Amino acid sequence: MTTRGVLYVHSAPRALCPHIEWAAAGVLGSRVSLDWIRQPASPGTWRAELSWQGAPGTASQLASALRGWHLLRFEVTSDPSQSAEGERYSCTPELGIYHAVTGIHGDIMIPEDRLRAATARAARGESDLHAEITRLLGKPWDDELEPFRYAGEGAPVRWLHQVV
Repeated sequence: MTTRGVLYVHSAPRALCPHIEWAAAGVLGSRVSLDWIRQPASPGTWRAELSWQGAPGTASQLASALRGWHLLRFEVTSDPSQSAEGERYSCTPELGIYHAVTGIHGDIMIPEDRLRAATARAARGESDLHAEITRLLGKPWDDELEPFRYAGEGAPVRWLHQVV
């Protein structure tokens, strides 16, 4: 089984760009050369996109390979397949990494145990239920990444197929 997805590097310092390519190549098993363009939402940073095809779980491997770099903003998506749900990973320097399971229409599917934990925290007065649900839906990450997404409209995308 294979799936496909996209790696969106929303902003990265120039010195980090080759390391991102090497990390992606290590996960995908083939050379990666991204078309880097300036990121107007954060002067001095660069952005790139990579469409990929590989085994289910490739998105989590890409996110894991990139998550340790503090100045990096990125997202990795994976389409649902016959053997796996879709996924979305978002990462910002301030918020860290966010993971969501996505359905066939792109909707975020929140597992019942996470909903139960959120309602329990709210019932104990530890947090507000609205804030809990907002976080489960990834809104803080969306709010932070949105200016970087718009800045990338029209950016070139390169397809890369993983050899398995």
